[in-house]
Amino acid sequence: MKRRQLRGYDLKQINGYETLIGVDEAGRGALAGPVVAAAVLVTCEFLTSNWAMRNAGRINDSKQLTAAGREEAWNDLDKLARGGLIHAHHGVASVDEIEHLDILGATKLAMRRALEGIYPPAAFRRSKPGEPELFADMETRSPFFGQKLSCRILVDGLPLKSFPYPHTGVVGGDARSLCIAMASIIAKVTRDRLMTELDGEHPGYGFDQHKGYGTERHREAVLEKGSCPQHRAKFLRKLLDHREDPGQLSFFENGGQNI
Repeated sequence: MKRRQLRGYDLKQINGYETLIGVDEAGRGALAGPVVAAAVLVTCEFLTSNWAMRNAGRINDSKQLTAAGREEAWNDLDKLARGGLIHAHHGVASVDEIEHLDILGATKLAMRRALEGIYPPAAFRRSKPGEPELFADMETRSPFFGQKLSCRILVDGLPLKSFPYPHTGVVGGDARSLCIAMASIIAKVTRDRLMTELDGEHPGYGFDQHKGYGTERHREAVLEKGSCPQHRAKFLRKLLDHREDPGQLSFFENGGQNI
């Protein structure tokens, strides 16, 4: 029953707009690898379509799906996108960008890149200095369909500061909104595939298994082999600090979330 409510939530959120975009990320809490974000645009016509009414219940927060379930859902979303029923794009921020911008800055960069695949920067008219934000009312305009369509953007989590796209933050959004859940699946599957590729370039760490997160196997591999170019140096320092001060809660013991 909970999954069917995701579509109902989006039907409420799209009210007054012609399109709705959900945005989510994967890999923010990992010890290695890039952070990946995805954006999915849906219309009211899609949300009330036969496909949505029959199949939306199979879409859920990517963390609540098995790996096989995510792959199956990804294939469904790929078919929808190829058929023009939804529009989706992903963005990636590299390990170097994570080190330079910190993880929050890199996450926002990946989200911006995902959104730019749907809303090119040229679609936005910037306000002149001193003027109010043009899109403060959460309405933007997209040339995607050959006409101007109003749009509301939902981002999983708290609202983002200094983010170029007007948006609404939805805490726990990947378990509440259908389009955010779709984005979470695309971001997760895309990143998992990237990590599997990186496992071939940097064998011995188990990237194809834990996808760069701070599991015990990963911790032991880092302590034994040292780091590789896909490890996030700032995150690794937490491990080194813990070795020097055993009383300190380590990155790994905190589930890789103390970022």
